Amino acid sequence: MVEAANSSVISLQAVNKQYGNETVVCDVNLNIQPGECVVLVGHNGAGKTTLMKLMLGLTRPTSGTVEVLGGNPAFSTAVAQHKTLGYLPESVAFYEAMTGREVLAFYARLKGASDAECEKLLQLVGLGDAAKRRVGTYSKGMRQRLGLAQAMLGDPQLLFLDEPTTGLDPSLRRHFYELIDALHREGATSIISSHALNEVEARADRFIIMKAGVMVACGTLDELYQQVALPIQVQISVAPEAVSSVTERLGSQVNISKVNNHSLTLSCDNKEKMPLIRRITDLGDVVQDMQISPPRLDEVYSYFMNGDQA
Repeated sequence: MVEAANSSVISLQAVNKQYGNETVVCDVNLNIQPGECVVLVGHNGAGKTTLMKLMLGLTRPTSGTVEVLGGNPAFSTAVAQHKTLGYLPESVAFYEAMTGREVLAFYARLKGASDAECEKLLQLVGLGDAAKRRVGTYSKGMRQRLGLAQAMLGDPQLLFLDEPTTGLDPSLRRHFYELIDALHREGATSIISSHALNEVEARADRFIIMKAGVMVACGTLDELYQQVALPIQVQISVAPEAVSSVTERLGSQVNISKVNNHSLTLSCDNKEKMPLIRRITDLGDVVQDMQISPPRLDEVYSYFMNGDQA
């Protein structure tokens, strides 16, 4: 189904992209609204980077239409030179003889940003002390952070981030997403391609799952949960001597997937969650603790990748 394109910052209608006889993006319809954080997930070669390049105007669709900020990104000078657009490619490449400060100053001139903003961003991404060093001496993680700094120049309102945390340690990954969260609070829109599902699970407004060039799923995490109908896990903790009696009281109608000497793991469909919780509550003080775990994004992703969807 084609979404309404009203007020969309990005609109793709029946977009296909072929290289020779190979179709890398097939019949994609998508509208992204202002302020959204949309995450593209899929295996290598699924079409995520090509989809992003189509939105950037770096390649043109074989058929269909792409609009970004109201214009065709492949032809519109206003879009191509828009100062509020930022892009961090998957593979960051800078001229290695230049210092980090010189690289950022070069991109700042293209965007009309100030030297003061360059210094602020270098500090923000943790490169303040390395700003005078040549990029050729930078580690992969440092180059990635410099790439993030150039993408953030000019107070971008539309960000394209392709595997942005590659080469960053866990601390820097958290810091990166804190920077992106701050931009979202100011109204920025972002399109992020990522394999790090645990990092983006709680941050995205919508997820797009790509498989062999096809958009096999698109929606919020709750909407994807409903589509796949994976079971919810409920773990209850009880005293060791109560495990047998609790199992008996729950009865055969409850699906008990795991039992040990102090806990039971139950599973149910989403519509059965509340009745199950009421049954657990009826057990009384014998239940010491309860944890409810909905399906995780990686489970939803695996479901679609394995081709089990209707």
